[in-house]
Amino acid sequence: MRTARFTLDPAFTVGEVSPRLFGSFVEHLGRCVYTGIYEPDHPTADEAGLRQDVLDLVRELGVTAIRYPGGNFVSGYKWEDSVGPAEDRPRRLDLAWHSTETNRFGLSEYIAFLRKIGPQAEPMMAVNLGTRGVAEALELQEYANHPAGTALSDLRVAHGDKEPFGIRLWCLGNEMDGPWQTGHKTAREYGRIAAETARAMRQADPAVELVACGSSGQSMPTFAEWEATVLAETYDLVDYISLHAYYEPVDGDVDSFLASAVDMESFIENVIATCDHVGARLKSKKKINLSFDEWNVWYLSRWEERARTFGRHDWPEAPRLLEDSYSVTDAVVFGSLLIALLRHADRVTVACLAQLVNVIAPIMTEPGGPAWRQTTFFPFAQASAYGRGEVLDVRVDSPTYRTAKYGETDLLHATAVRAGDGSVTVFAVNRGRTDALPLEVALNGLGLTRVVEHSALADDDPDARNTLDAPARVTPHPVEGTALTDGRLDAVLEPLSWNVIRLA
Repeated sequence: MRTARFTLDPAFTVGEVSPRLFGSFVEHLGRCVYTGIYEPDHPTADEAGLRQDVLDLVRELGVTAIRYPGGNFVSGYKWEDSVGPAEDRPRRLDLAWHSTETNRFGLSEYIAFLRKIGPQAEPMMAVNLGTRGVAEALELQEYANHPAGTALSDLRVAHGDKEPFGIRLWCLGNEMDGPWQTGHKTAREYGRIAAETARAMRQADPAVELVACGSSGQSMPTFAEWEATVLAETYDLVDYISLHAYYEPVDGDVDSFLASAVDMESFIENVIATCDHVGARLKSKKKINLSFDEWNVWYLSRWEERARTFGRHDWPEAPRLLEDSYSVTDAVVFGSLLIALLRHADRVTVACLAQLVNVIAPIMTEPGGPAWRQTTFFPFAQASAYGRGEVLDVRVDSPTYRTAKYGETDLLHATAVRAGDGSVTVFAVNRGRTDALPLEVALNGLGLTRVVEHSALADDDPDARNTLDAPARVTPHPVEGTALTDGRLDAVLEPLSWNVIRLA
């Protein structure tokens, strides 16, 4: 097996990692909220009904910005339903997920949840531009953020929240390019209402940060044209454009699945090119950054198959939806997607893992029972813990393998982050399913002298996973033999593995 190599040099960098890169997503979908983060009758529930076992895991995971309340759910969302005394809130049909929404968990509970996670947890609020518009967005902004002295801010105070919520980051709708979206619009229609909403929200508060809806995926037939049209309307009014991407093996093609980050990086680079083209055309010096505010491994085909079986009159409360169980293979792909985000940290400055609990999530719960970590929990927690600082430019020289979807693809996918104290963490994936991959890294001018730790997530069974009955079946393990000598790091990456190598 040929050795994979790359060089690290502090003179060649990508950019600073934004804390918001480690965001997540809570949607009123399935059991993400109810019996996920919120279960008043659970033995660990606090006075607000929040599961403290889940709060502990969320803190350990290291999430920052948390997007809410959707997702597809937001296009039918009436924010007024989610405030005031919980017992007075109306029950509604949720068209997005064919469920009944009780509204027992609402805006105030979401903010309380964030505050209990800690100061790193920042609200990222979506407004409904599907079935509603400018007026409702302004009303929500006033209720949430104005200190006092107006009808809606005083209503918030009367509801028990004296202090404003301080929401700075707002999404202007969700996936409005998708025909599945309630209130789906053409690019021109959406661009106009997004611009009008952005302009009005900035009149109320010039400091808001706004995310325009980009394409729901690179495979959408309107991709790139959608971004160009929307940005032509909103370029000077918004700060970000969104990207969404989910990956699963198709027809058993595991090799292509392992190379999913090839598509993710292409998606990012194509959106950057489109943004910069529009900026050039408008003769603007402003740069639009990217909000990759939905990403994950998602076995979407399973959901689509189940959705076809729903009865017209079946509207359950908090049904078990999208509760994918993640294997070691899934976790390696997931880690590779994290690497892709870090490799573009100069322009991807917001990212949200979709979702946080139970729904395609790193954390699972059982109603009335335990909470546990899925395999994907570990790459995210490690990236959040050790991926803060400046991303170093990594250009790999790697052996390749053949994939049906992406052609010849590197076996090694890697990046490195230099922290403020000068330490460096290498994140690396070996996509090879059968062979270990030797790795050599030349370290120029970094002053590194020792290996602090090399851990790997890998298993002899690539389908191994953590379950209710075996919640700790898969965890990262230490790797022996990794050495740093005379400015060169030598390591061996196990087959089908996610690796974290910390150097000081």
